[in-house]
Amino acid sequence: RKSLQPASKVKHFCKAHAKVLRRVVLGLLGVAYLCYFIAACYLNFQRALALVVMTVTIAFFICWDIFKKHCGAKVLLLLQPVGECFQKSWPWLKWLLWVALLAGLIVWLALDAGRKPEQLISLGGFCFLVLFLFACSKHHSAVSWRAVFWGLGLEFLLGLFVLRTTPGTQAFQWLGDQIQYFLGYTTAGSSFVFGNTLIEEVFAFQTLPIIVFFSCVMSILYYLGVMQWLILKISWLLQVSMGTTPTETLSVAGNIFVGQTEAPLLIRPYLTDMTLSEIHAVMTGGFSTIAGSVMGAYISFGIDAASLIAASVMAAPCALAMAKLVYPEVEESKFKGKASICLSSGEEQNILEAASNGAATSVGLVANIAASLIAFLAVLEFINAALRWFGEMVDIEGLTFQVICSYVLMPVAFLMGADWADSPLVAELLGIKIFLNEFVAYQQLAMYKKNRLMGLEEWDGNRKQWISERAESITTFALCGFANLSSIGIILGGLASMVPQRKGDFASVVLRALLTGICVSMLNACLAGLLHVPTEVGDCTTFFSTTNFSSTSYTMYTCCKQLFASSVLQNGTLSFTESWAEQPESMLWLRECCGHYNHTSCVG
Repeated sequence: RKSLQPASKVKHFCKAHAKVLRRVVLGLLGVAYLCYFIAACYLNFQRALALVVMTVTIAFFICWDIFKKHCGAKVLLLLQPVGECFQKSWPWLKWLLWVALLAGLIVWLALDAGRKPEQLISLGGFCFLVLFLFACSKHHSAVSWRAVFWGLGLEFLLGLFVLRTTPGTQAFQWLGDQIQYFLGYTTAGSSFVFGNTLIEEVFAFQTLPIIVFFSCVMSILYYLGVMQWLILKISWLLQVSMGTTPTETLSVAGNIFVGQTEAPLLIRPYLTDMTLSEIHAVMTGGFSTIAGSVMGAYISFGIDAASLIAASVMAAPCALAMAKLVYPEVEESKFKGKASICLSSGEEQNILEAASNGAATSVGLVANIAASLIAFLAVLEFINAALRWFGEMVDIEGLTFQVICSYVLMPVAFLMGADWADSPLVAELLGIKIFLNEFVAYQQLAMYKKNRLMGLEEWDGNRKQWISERAESITTFALCGFANLSSIGIILGGLASMVPQRKGDFASVVLRALLTGICVSMLNACLAGLLHVPTEVGDCTTFFSTTNFSSTSYTMYTCCKQLFASSVLQNGTLSFTESWAEQPESMLWLRECCGHYNHTSCVG
């Protein structure tokens, strides 16, 4: 007992002064981080720029929470007269604001489309899809236009920020690059378990371990409360602007990061009392986005990470807006006017258990993806064989499921903004995504992108080997969602297991939610086409001067096409026009280009 007395006293002292000790430890950690931060900035500020951005962001939200806790009530009381005055003026101020925004949008579109007329097709497609969904609305007269216009407005602003502004483009590109680097760490674990040969050559061992790693990280972030905090902030923004209830908004915001069956778990206690309109919004959010875990797999295919992240973020407000357009609220929601709802932080006892549970949970997902790919690709091959057989009976050669989709969905692909020549391939990928799944479609898109970047000929006989950069961007956004026929069973099974007594309600709205989810991805694709900025190739003469022509690339293909277009053959003499005429090496470059590509200038 005497020997245990000092330990008992220490334990008692720690319990009695727990708050003080916690503040001392946090203070010491804060001072240590401040010293580290100053040292990093002093040694190389450019290198520490990402650290500065993260530190400033976190510091801002910490200060905001402290300010709101201690001074929030006083500030609200002080601003009450201003709020009352604003509330009185809001009825006419609202219309003035809408007119100003509409006029500004029309002027911007007129100036922007004047330089790139093809963008008007994407705008027309966007308007057509919104009108189509309104035509499919369950209660036309009950539509909340506030939710619709705010949702589409937020989607447009996010797209404008990501695709058109330099800070937005750089920020999302940086974020995409960091995710790619981060996912690269999967190799350390998968190479140890499977060996380098398998992970380099076999798809299952190359891509599927990424899902395990990402699921593990997401579980840790949930345990730490990072995901809950982020989801709550996004849902607050959507709820305040669109006037939707906290339950449906929280689920849709959660879908940015997690899948269609995981996001409803955030609002599981409230599913019993939710209206049909709210359930429809929850399902639409699940169909309109993809989970962070499978996003990692698509990035590993070579799909642009920044576009995938932007598509998921933009889909949230659009999904909520279109859900309220297609299935407006006609019941009295029990959650209307509720400021917020509580989120659980998980049942794990420590961070190691959270990591272990996340990895274990992903095993089912990995097995499901692997089994689905085997089954869907086998079924697709069987369908194609059957269609070819039926086609040959009436002298139609090469009839396949992809060919049928390319004809049926080609007008939709064109309306989204794809060139008419690219529309059949884009339509084919859309058909695969809707009737099979987006995993198979993204694999095919990755192959087209690889062919383009390798600088292959655009056409191999009658077969197109790749699609344009603009069509790639449009397709990346159009495929970014779980809206396919196989997802109906997944989402019904997930929701019915949480609330078995509402299985009939879930089944009654699922097809409408699926259609809405498909259209939400297409609306995102239309915006991508409207806001797309083509990548500048640069000066071709400089490129040719520095390249050795040993291998091809997209830049080489583009420059060679420019060179071919400038060549003129008259009376057996070959000459060049424009800036190529001033280059003495133009003939040498033409010979090198002819070694890789076919053109009439190469004859002789």
